[in-house]
Amino acid sequence: MRNLRIGIDVGGTFTHAVAVELPGNQVIAHAVTPTTHTAESSVSEGIIKVFQEVIEKSDATPEEVCFVAHSTTQATNALLEGDVSKVGIVGMGKGLEAVKAKSDTQIKSLELSPGKFLQTSHIYLNSDPKVFTREQVETAVQKMKAEGCQVIVASEAFSVDNVENEQTVTAVAAENGLPATASHEISQLYGLKVRTRTAVVNASILPKMTATAELTDESIKKSGIKAPLMIMRSDGGVMDLVQMKQRPILTMLSGPAAGIAAALMFAKVSDGIFLEVGGTSTDISAIKNGKAMIKSANVGGHLTYLKTLDSRTVGIGGGSMVRMDGTKVIDVGPRSAHIAGLGYLAFSGEEEIADIRPELIQPMPMDPGDYLVAVNEKGKRFAVTLTDASIVAGMTKPGDYAYSHEEAVRKAFDQLAGQFQTSAEALARDILDKAMLKVRPVAEALLEEYELDRDLVSLVGGGGGSTAVVPWLSKKMEMKYLIARKAEVISAIGAALAMLRDSVERTVVEPTEQDILSIRKEAIGRLESMGADPATIEVQTEVEHSKNILRAIVTGAFQMDKDAADLKPASDEELLEKAAQAFKSPEGEIRAAQKTNGLTVFERCREKKKLFGLLSSKELDYRILDDYGVVKLQVNHGYVKQTCVKNAQAGIAEFIEDKATYNDVGMILPEVFLLYKSRIADYSSILDFDQLKGLIRIELQGLEEEEPVVCVVRTRK
Repeated sequence: MRNLRIGIDVGGTFTHAVAVELPGNQVIAHAVTPTTHTAESSVSEGIIKVFQEVIEKSDATPEEVCFVAHSTTQATNALLEGDVSKVGIVGMGKGLEAVKAKSDTQIKSLELSPGKFLQTSHIYLNSDPKVFTREQVETAVQKMKAEGCQVIVASEAFSVDNVENEQTVTAVAAENGLPATASHEISQLYGLKVRTRTAVVNASILPKMTATAELTDESIKKSGIKAPLMIMRSDGGVMDLVQMKQRPILTMLSGPAAGIAAALMFAKVSDGIFLEVGGTSTDISAIKNGKAMIKSANVGGHLTYLKTLDSRTVGIGGGSMVRMDGTKVIDVGPRSAHIAGLGYLAFSGEEEIADIRPELIQPMPMDPGDYLVAVNEKGKRFAVTLTDASIVAGMTKPGDYAYSHEEAVRKAFDQLAGQFQTSAEALARDILDKAMLKVRPVAEALLEEYELDRDLVSLVGGGGGSTAVVPWLSKKMEMKYLIARKAEVISAIGAALAMLRDSVERTVVEPTEQDILSIRKEAIGRLESMGADPATIEVQTEVEHSKNILRAIVTGAFQMDKDAADLKPASDEELLEKAAQAFKSPEGEIRAAQKTNGLTVFERCREKKKLFGLLSSKELDYRILDDYGVVKLQVNHGYVKQTCVKNAQAGIAEFIEDKATYNDVGMILPEVFLLYKSRIADYSSILDFDQLKGLIRIELQGLEEEEPVVCVVRTRK
């Protein structure tokens, strides 16, 4: 019997679904339909349609489907368009903090986008046990219901330490037929104002998101599939329906997150700038040490406690149209052929574009009137797009998703270029150059902000328009690139392959070992409740000293995937070949230096010249590959120590201390990575030596004394 994972990506224009067969991650079927933004059942109508189509195309039986997940634009669109529910806030506090609690929970109507508001109503209750009663809560909830509130938020000062009163409010709301959000369910961080604001945003999309998800889930169950429906999170993982109903805010930006999940799980990128290129825009994000970069989200310019993928969008896509001033290209985009209702030259009939002339138009009422189109003898217009220019410039090649009618497009460009006193190739290059003026600064900023080593990083293209952007950007930035397999459905693949994920954050000043153990236990419990296989669960612990935040990020595979992941390990020769490719060096220059039971550390020695070549020193670079030949970590100018569990605590501490640097402030720890079995524990964010030693001790608890352990470090810049 086959093991199939179904992934569905809800894009701005189209909804794609794929069926991926395990092991091997083979895409065996693909379906697509226009995204149903305006349907009565919203985007769920399109999701259900492509789900049913991909099941038919793959000839799948219900028993073969072990996983179903989808991304969604619904939360993002609802907030952008102001399609949200009115929120009633029950603020609570007592004692000395009462005045501040009243102010911090009074979140006034939030402007989500120009002219679009999230409406709120607020009632404050004294939560001192001497005066706080359930009857007061009942009165408050009924009053807000009468004012038109459709959902309730319960938010109390220090509720992260005692959740009882917030739970009372949510229970009373449920009794009155209103869904509710408790602030402690959204975040366990102190900071009542931001926590309340995040809960309000979450609550505003709760009714609509829940209704849509239930429709989708019901359809899947009717098909006989027993695998639970999973929803993409904004950080690249998935969660179950129970979690989504509690925290729909976590689905914001899950479309770009699905693409990143595919870059990690399908394209196997360990360090890169990922560009997902659609018809209208490009989402750009960074991958470092095998992880997507995450940031705190703003909603309508207001800070929240929501963690999302750091994805940056530019108005350049495969369908971006060209603006002209006389004979010069002055801009590309933001208007696209899709929005203008025009076809690309490349995707039109060859006869239709055999004889054309240029014309400048105003595609939409608010657009400038200098967008270039090609007009044929019958007066039909065709957009001149970035994809067309890429074909003429030889960047989009035979076999690429966007490749079509090269000779006809070249002939059309010859005719256009003749009118602009240039050549077809020069016109195409100029169009591509103008587009890169918008894309390149974003890619450069991500490289700088996340201190990515350009020698290790690739530009990775996904999306149907990827070849219109990434190859030319590679030339301009002088960086290597790759276009992901099945790039046109990369986000749907990401949804299909995404791991279960959750995170827990707490405000802790100088966290103790007990604090770390406690937060890890809670994070693991959350994932196990969603059906994660305990053997696959990994926890990454971070300490954000500047904000006194202790964070546990937990990932794991769904229980039903366990038997489906039986991939064939690579041979020693195959591992060496893949390591050489990662180093871009001959196999004779590298060696397998250290091993765990699941990972191999390959080493390359480089000679670095100094003082005009008169002096030299040796530097060691490392690539860590798993048993299947996937590069999991890349470290240049690093150091490695091999040991075992019984000697690890003392030996690794001494090794790290030896590689630390010192300044006026004191010890500067290197970036530390701990390898054991097939796992890599990333401690690169840890700056306190005692905390680091405690985390390593916790990480290795329960392992056999002779279990191999490798520590890799890299000196901070």
